Amino acid sequence: MNAEKPHYSYDTLSEAVDDLARRGYTEDFLAMEDKDCLYCNQHSLELSPEDFEIDEIYRFEGMTDPADESIVFAISSQKHNIKGTVINSFGADFGYRSSKLVAHLKQHRG
Repeated sequence: MNAEKPHYSYDTLSEAVDDLARRGYTEDFLAMEDKDCLYCNQHSLELSPEDFEIDEIYRFEGMTDPADESIVFAISSQKHNIKGTVINSFGADFGYRSSKLVAHLKQHRG
């Protein structure tokens, strides 16, 4: 029997990131522009989509422009024993590679 995960709700992006950090998602991952992977600068670690699971996703609309959207992915990797967040902002400067990786992230959700 699967235990149901607690549901979290946040009003702001910073509130979500702060609470996720308190819950162990302490690493910051970046979507690499030249590769389809996530990069953790602190550990010089690249994670391919097969190396992690998406545990939680939170979306936030911009305060002045609802078209400015941010998404926080809480991810974990048992293989590398690491948990962290990926933050993506959707706006005029959101690149093709990043959107491709986010699509991959969404499809790879555990």
